[in-house]
Amino acid sequence: MVAVGGGGGTRRRRAWRWAMRAAASAVVWTAVVQLASIAGLFRPRVLADCGGGGGAAAGLAALAGEDSVAVRLSPPALVPKRIYRSNGYLLVTCNGGLNQMRAGICDMVTIARHLNLTLVVPELDKRSFWADPSDFGDIFDVRHFINSLRDELMIVKELPLKLQLRTKKRLYSMPPVSWSNETYYLKRILPLARKHKVIHFDKSDARLANNGLPIQLQRLRCRVNFEALRFTPQIEALGKKLISTLQRSGQFVVLHLRYEMDMLAFSGCTHGCSSEETDELTRMRYAYPWWKEKEIDSVVKRLQGLCPLTPEEITLVLKALGFTKDTLIYIASGEIYGGERRLAALKAAYPRLVRKEKLLSPDELRPFQNHSTQMAALDYMVSLASEVFIPSYDGNMARVVEGHRRYKGFRKTILLDRKKLVELLDLFQGGALSWDEFSAAVKDAHQNRMGQPTERKMIPGQPKEEDYFYANPQECLGSYGGLKDVS
Repeated sequence: MVAVGGGGGTRRRRAWRWAMRAAASAVVWTAVVQLASIAGLFRPRVLADCGGGGGAAAGLAALAGEDSVAVRLSPPALVPKRIYRSNGYLLVTCNGGLNQMRAGICDMVTIARHLNLTLVVPELDKRSFWADPSDFGDIFDVRHFINSLRDELMIVKELPLKLQLRTKKRLYSMPPVSWSNETYYLKRILPLARKHKVIHFDKSDARLANNGLPIQLQRLRCRVNFEALRFTPQIEALGKKLISTLQRSGQFVVLHLRYEMDMLAFSGCTHGCSSEETDELTRMRYAYPWWKEKEIDSVVKRLQGLCPLTPEEITLVLKALGFTKDTLIYIASGEIYGGERRLAALKAAYPRLVRKEKLLSPDELRPFQNHSTQMAALDYMVSLASEVFIPSYDGNMARVVEGHRRYKGFRKTILLDRKKLVELLDLFQGGALSWDEFSAAVKDAHQNRMGQPTERKMIPGQPKEEDYFYANPQECLGSYGGLKDVS
């Protein structure tokens, strides 16, 4: 009896130890799975895409909605929420077009995080030339934006009711000083936020310095841009359809032909325009008070390389660079000033010239009509996926897309040297250069302007003259152009 009883006790103790080990193992594996899913949220798709070579093709497949190694089988777990005592709320009214606002949103998130503020989902520009009524949620996925950054800062859709009522009576509003560093925000803005509880920035463009910021702030700007700012499912679906349609015809080039009426009026560039068109553009420039420069010498500005290339000029440049007549070219732009007449030379040289209006049905585009920012989002997606991206002017879209393509694996972006090109174009059209001489000179001028890895040019005290952070976010680019660890 004693022996039997002792053996039963031993078996019970062994069973108890086995159960405890099994429970401990389950806890450990649960923790591992959770950590893996959290880490997966920040795993740059481009690194997964490039893992086995052929990364560009895999990246295009992912954009087109095809199977790839980067596609997740289930949604990632929410990242842990950062708990902190908020110093107040930050309201932001963005200004400009899609990509100026995109960069501004990245900066505002970074500023709010640095000051331990609670960010209210930014309000988009509805007063500019385009008069687009789109809200943040019409362009970007709000839930993803909030959830993907919850380990950095609190983002809310609106102020608490008590503060809403208070701000209707009195709201402290200001534009931050352009190109400011983190010290300005700590010393000047943080005390104001603590005092007023709610502070409103009525401008968001270029409010944070390109250089000299702590590495963690620079990388947060990248994380917002490349991970948190995801377009709405509707825009993503239609953008992927555009990309898939283009890819079925082979490789394609995106030409960002910045030759819309607003650009020409704002810049004062009228080369190739009739006298009537020049007068119309001048009247428009004077009609918009926030366009400060009124008297502009178009000839001088063009020679300085400060004007977008005309459709006729870009046609010659493309041919000189070696793009053949059968090249599939997607034009990413709004309505070209002068319409079909100004596109005639480009169409004659490149018959496979397409736009979203040609590739999509009127029914598919109808929800996006009269919403220029949403239309620009479609062009943005296609521009990222193209084999080559060529902007005719270095505006906000050109620069933000350039930086995003660097992140995607340094995809080829031809950065046109407009000052040199204007000189060569005038010499060729004046008969001083033969076609072969012109073509050789154009190719030589752009050998090192193809979006290769390079150091961002810094000019202390002249932020407008130095390279734009979002065009070359070098702090965030790895060997494959992927986002480094920003968690």
